[in-house]
Amino acid sequence: MTSAKVPAITLGFWIIKILATTLGETGGDSVSMSMDLGYLLATAIFMAVFVVAVAAQIRTQGFRPWLYWITIIASTTVGTTLSDFATRSLGIGYAGGSALLLGLLLACLFAWHRALGTVSVASVHGAKAGLFYWLTIMFSQTLGTALGDWTADSAGLGYLGAATIFGALLLLVLALYFFTAVSRTALFWSAFVLTRPLGAVLGDLLDKPRSHGGLELSRYTATAALLIAIVALVALLPQRPATRAH
Repeated sequence: MTSAKVPAITLGFWIIKILATTLGETGGDSVSMSMDLGYLLATAIFMAVFVVAVAAQIRTQGFRPWLYWITIIASTTVGTTLSDFATRSLGIGYAGGSALLLGLLLACLFAWHRALGTVSVASVHGAKAGLFYWLTIMFSQTLGTALGDWTADSAGLGYLGAATIFGALLLLVLALYFFTAVSRTALFWSAFVLTRPLGAVLGDLLDKPRSHGGLELSRYTATAALLIAIVALVALLPQRPATRAH
């Protein structure tokens, strides 16, 4: 068996992933809005952290749980501020941003498959696969933020309504996993993308004003609480690498 540099896909993985995407929303907003640094500067800060973390991921010789989840969190925060910069500062809107990012995500997956013959997470153990994996993740996190904002704001569903929609879609993916023969790789990436808008709207639900349907919690408090929960789960839940047969 060959071990990957990414974790096995378990229930614990998805719980931590949803918490990390929610943290990405509150953490990204903390820097861009609460600290008043703006979307562009916040994106530059988080992108620098993300690039350093990805470089460390690629250089490491095996799966390192703490490094992996630090990189995931970095991808969710840069996804939040990058999406906000594209949809708000550049003025292309949620629909335009979602369409652009979906195209970039699909192009990345296509290029990855053409280059290596698979986009399975179990194949992520070399430098090239690692680069494709993290680039795909960054696009998926950014797309998820735009989708969440589009559904909650432009579609008028509100944060709870949008969370219900994305939660229902995740349950559909789960049903397809258990009751059909649909590609497990396709289902993984579908679920991975869908957890991001779910986390985005949950993050907005926590920290947006009550007048906008949020709970108006402090972004710093929400971010700290989510980070503590993630640290506890990474420490307590079994963390093993994904594997594939030779």
